Amino acid sequence: MSQRPAKSLQSISVPYQPPRLARANGIEICYDIFGADDAEPMMMIMGLGAQMIHWDDDFCRELASRGFRVIRFDNRDIGLSTKMAGGKPFSLFELAKLRFLGTPVEAPYKLGDMAADAIGLLDALDIASAHMVGASMGGMIAQELTIEHPDRVRSLVSIMSTTGNPRLPQPGRTVAAKLLQPQPTTYDAFVARFKQTWLFLRVGSFPEDEARDADRAERTFARGLHPAGVGRQLRAILASGSRKERLAAVTAPTLVIHGKVDPLVHPAGGRDTAASIPGAELLMIDGMGHALPISLWSRVIDAIAEHAKGATTAPMVQRRVG
Repeated sequence: MSQRPAKSLQSISVPYQPPRLARANGIEICYDIFGADDAEPMMMIMGLGAQMIHWDDDFCRELASRGFRVIRFDNRDIGLSTKMAGGKPFSLFELAKLRFLGTPVEAPYKLGDMAADAIGLLDALDIASAHMVGASMGGMIAQELTIEHPDRVRSLVSIMSTTGNPRLPQPGRTVAAKLLQPQPTTYDAFVARFKQTWLFLRVGSFPEDEARDADRAERTFARGLHPAGVGRQLRAILASGSRKERLAAVTAPTLVIHGKVDPLVHPAGGRDTAASIPGAELLMIDGMGHALPISLWSRVIDAIAEHAKGATTAPMVQRRVG
């Protein structure tokens, strides 16, 4: 596997539109854009509690250099997008009731509403359709978007995500406890927790990323924390149920990428996603956890770019055979 050093990624120069707000689906969405205005649009959808900057700048520049107009944005309730209201903090007790008693989860909004936000952003940017790339919860939103708005999707890439199938292995008690513990609100405590969390999610040592974690944490902290919003996003995931049956209707060319050692979304989630979408391709990556470490960027970016370009040259309704 070829690896492109971070220095060469930083040297890539592409057009850049700095963050701004767009009115979308009745709320304001913060977004920025890497790449030329006439390039193939590619929308990047981030995961639970993760701001748009978790799609690393260099990662986005590299994708843009492949001929894409890369649009990343803060989901509702995170970063600089609109903060919602309602709901209550999610607890381990409620999670236990959900698992063992099947208790329904109440939520102020669901993944379908977050998918509608993304569609609203496309409308605001006057984009008819785009390649959709989603990570973790972002993959779930991208799946929902592809099911409900097939004409807006040129291709789908679902990364370290799942179908919501309740029969799949779920995060263990230790993982759930890490996910649901209160978020620190002071700078030093937040940076320390940020480092610990990503060391856990990456599974193993990735020195290039560890060297950047303090800067990433500082940037995240500076854009603002919103623990209540993270809780509402988690409720949206749990209240939205399974997409497995509905994914059978997806006709967009689909690539599923998942790490073989993912500690948060079991690798079975990626396999189930690929098995549920006709013709979907599946890429399982050795040594990849629930993160996109720099040493794996070249492989992941190559896969995304090749998939999107292949979809562009094929009819939008054609199913890929993988």
